[in-house]
Amino acid sequence: MCPAPVPAERDVDPAESPASWPGTTGRSSLYSRRSAILTTGAAALGLLTALVVVLVSSGSGGSHRLHRESAAPLPWPSEGQTSVLVEGLGDRGDLGTKGTQTPVPIASVTKVMTAYVILRDHPLHRSEPGPDITVDRTAANEPVAGAESTVPVREGQRLSERRLLELMLIPSGNNIARLLARWDAGSQEAFVTKMNRAADRLGMDRTTYTEPSGVAPTTVSTSGDQLKLARHAMRDEAFRHIVALTSTTVPGVSGRIPNTNTLLGTSGVIGVKTGSSTPAGGALMWGAVMPDGQGHEHLVLGVVLHQRADSSPQEGLQAALETSGSLVKGVRKWLSGQVPSADGPGAPDQRAVTRP
Repeated sequence: MCPAPVPAERDVDPAESPASWPGTTGRSSLYSRRSAILTTGAAALGLLTALVVVLVSSGSGGSHRLHRESAAPLPWPSEGQTSVLVEGLGDRGDLGTKGTQTPVPIASVTKVMTAYVILRDHPLHRSEPGPDITVDRTAANEPVAGAESTVPVREGQRLSERRLLELMLIPSGNNIARLLARWDAGSQEAFVTKMNRAADRLGMDRTTYTEPSGVAPTTVSTSGDQLKLARHAMRDEAFRHIVALTSTTVPGVSGRIPNTNTLLGTSGVIGVKTGSSTPAGGALMWGAVMPDGQGHEHLVLGVVLHQRADSSPQEGLQAALETSGSLVKGVRKWLSGQVPSADGPGAPDQRAVTRP
């Protein structure tokens, strides 16, 4: 069953899409005309060389790894790009990537990196509120713009680090993301430098962050890069707990604010973050806990990007939720036939999953 329509995050709808990222291609071939034997030999050598290139590219070198587009019989989306991984199954857990890994706008999925940097600089235990942060005039005035997803806060209001992380990740408050960035680094520009340094450390070499909320289409990434971030972010207990919440509250505002991720609580889904804008289309980084054929639970992570790009943010987000919901069910079916195996040397054992 498809999830009910949900409100989009209302990221800014720029008039222009980000610049394309053209690749470079080119080949040169030398053909001998001396004999048919030499011609055949050259062709064979060319095939052997191509095979070597593929094997080298598929090594553990990171972004140039050969992605298996049909490693598992999953209902992959027909558009955009998607990556899926099951922790605790070693190489079998890499279920592959669908779609060309060309950097595309990721909208509010950007906030996962914002939260990752904040929690690295200011760690929280599962239930710890953390320090109080004063809402500045900029954050208080931004909701009146109405052109993007924001959360109503008052100048001088003091909210805990945890509450602000909730307001950033659950209703996807862009003004809260920028407030946290200024609090952490002194300026949004300095914080963006931290974001890109963190991406470099994680091997996200096809990712560029230009601001902390995801509102700018110049923040681009790939599903494979965002999957690397998902693995690290979900190791943080406070982050896991926050992204699993179905709603939160704003002091001084009546009622509860729902999470934009309507897959929460279905098929074991425990997070993570939605994103939507016209250039980005719909995007979703998702996490779920699923059993294998022996009853061992595994953390499964997936990233779906660029669904219905250049349509309305609402249509894009709905598409991302629908395709991700189908993927989650497909992975559950695939995993039910698998038996556990240890990850490689030095890799964390994720079979004993800690639930939020």
